[in-house]
Amino acid sequence: MVMEENCTPGTGSDNPAIAGSSGIISEAALAHAPALTERNLREYGIPLQQAIEKFETWWSSMAGVTSGLKPRFVVDGQASMRQCLHPEACNKDIELPEHYNYFHDLRKDFVECYSSHGELSTLGVQEMLQYFGMPSDTDNDFHVKEIQDMVNVIQRMIKDGHIFKNPEVINIILEPGICSKDEEVDNDCVVRARGLPWQSSDQDIAKFFRGLNVAKGGVALCLSPMGRRNGEALVRFINKEHRDMALKRHKHHMGARYIEVYKASGEDFIGVAGGTSGEAHAFLSRGAQVIVRMRGLPYDCVAKQVLEFFQSGQKPCQVLDGEDGVLFVKKPDGRATGDAFVLFAKEEDAVKALSKHRDCIGSRYIELFRSTTAEVQQVLNRATDPKQVILPPPPIAQLPPLLPQHIITSGTRKDCVRLRGLPYEALVEHILEFMGEHSKNIVYQGVHMVYNAQGQPSGEAFIQMDSEASAYACATQRHHRYMIYGKKQRYIEVFQCSGDDMNLVLTGAVTPPSTKALLSPGTLTTQSPATLTHPPAPTPVPVPVPAAQPPPPPSPLWDIHALVQAQAAQAVQAQAQVAQAQAAQAQAIRNQDLWLMALASNPSPTSTTHSPTSAVAAAAAAGAPTRQTLRFFMPRRQARQQRRRPRRLRRLRHFCSLTFPIIPVFLFCGHQRRMGC
Repeated sequence: MVMEENCTPGTGSDNPAIAGSSGIISEAALAHAPALTERNLREYGIPLQQAIEKFETWWSSMAGVTSGLKPRFVVDGQASMRQCLHPEACNKDIELPEHYNYFHDLRKDFVECYSSHGELSTLGVQEMLQYFGMPSDTDNDFHVKEIQDMVNVIQRMIKDGHIFKNPEVINIILEPGICSKDEEVDNDCVVRARGLPWQSSDQDIAKFFRGLNVAKGGVALCLSPMGRRNGEALVRFINKEHRDMALKRHKHHMGARYIEVYKASGEDFIGVAGGTSGEAHAFLSRGAQVIVRMRGLPYDCVAKQVLEFFQSGQKPCQVLDGEDGVLFVKKPDGRATGDAFVLFAKEEDAVKALSKHRDCIGSRYIELFRSTTAEVQQVLNRATDPKQVILPPPPIAQLPPLLPQHIITSGTRKDCVRLRGLPYEALVEHILEFMGEHSKNIVYQGVHMVYNAQGQPSGEAFIQMDSEASAYACATQRHHRYMIYGKKQRYIEVFQCSGDDMNLVLTGAVTPPSTKALLSPGTLTTQSPATLTHPPAPTPVPVPVPAAQPPPPPSPLWDIHALVQAQAAQAVQAQAQVAQAQAAQAQAIRNQDLWLMALASNPSPTSTTHSPTSAVAAAAAAGAPTRQTLRFFMPRRQARQQRRRPRRLRRLRHFCSLTFPIIPVFLFCGHQRRMGC
């Protein structure tokens, strides 16, 4: 039986506007509706659950005609069943009857029946009618016309002897499977999903791709160097057709998060899910329905304690095959890691087992997570690899700025701009207002705010434009323009960049190209005028700058281990430069103190009045101070005057501020701290 039969109420009524007990939307309304609008949905639409129940009720009323057979749906292409009905029912927690898992693709059956070499993606009902030389229905409108045309095509195919015998199947349950390192995986069957919640399991990922058939053991959760899930997964489908439909779910939502879906290679999947351990293969071949990972076990824990842990409490459960259903993860030298995997035969047992999350064995609380065969292989491969080094998690201060939820687009096309100097309170709407007419060239969801490791705004943002020309025009016309936020007025730096530049800057893998320092309005230049004829300030001790190390090669964004090493090297280099700069500044302050002491305590012998002019002349005659120790011989009277130096220092400071407008603050700060002025 085909789906279009449900468009006929079957109640004997000749009035097409009356749906009767069939629960079908009025054909009169459909005939006059040129398109599906919000008004149509509000006036004639019903909830999906109610529509399914009414269809099942109508089908049951046809038992005298159908002889109790299950309906078989025929659809034009697979999108309506795989991409619409099943995902929507899953999102709304609607359990579809079993016969909704089988359907016939009219396009495939047409090609099979008539050996047509046309492309399925372009083959439609109208092309089928043209092949038969049949006219299209003109009496109806909306989807009633499409259904009537499908009826005509199906009747013609049945008349020509075609039998609809090989239905398409939608797998609801994700079957476990084992993948070895020697297995070949088609590159056209694998996708990479990013942005997953860290607590998501393989069943959650399979539910996200509901309607598409995932291969056995086809969900591989990616782990960080610390052995924790990093929000990515590799998914393997049964064929390229299902992989292509999975790519169309890019940025669909899992709960409150949207998931990015990209192409991946078979080597990527084998690298994560493949294993060579015979012990793991024997463990995973026991036919368990669910695998649970235990973390935080005592190092001396044995399988008997694990069995007692799950058999105790208010919800006891049985481990599959007893002690043989427990696999401890050990290091190459045989020491325990505190992790283990446990097998359960039924889904009900797994639910009871996971309810013991954070219960204790001895004095240690145990963490429980639903796991996969790929995760078992991945954890054992890392644990038994003597070259694998697991670093402890770095402190928060070493973390790079937090990325937006999804990784910025990659590539060398300079179709992006970088904004720097934003107010910390600025939001996306303020950025759009600042962009002005250029905001119309921003791609959908193309504004990405950047946050630091503490989750606070960093004052930067990246924007994806629709072309390189748009990015260039925006960077040229909006650079150093002012953004007004409340009482704040900040000028914003706008640079053109590429997706790769964004990723490298955000992850801290390389340093951005050095540019000339930009001074805020009113900041004095660091170079003195060329016309300055007075004695210059003492030359500071040159700071020894270590040889610049080449930046580490950019590593993949999900390689946290390489990222931590690169950040640690940069932190050590930065600390060394800061320490050397501080030492040089302290030495310069000491030299300047000696110079001021010479000016204040050695008056000119030909004059008893210490005028500012004579003091400067003496300083010019003395020249710049050296690093040798200066010795002073002062009589008692001059020593008493030494204690009254603050007044002379104030006069000297006033004079120097008029003569040397660049250096007064730098010269006197350290001296006043030492002299208590």
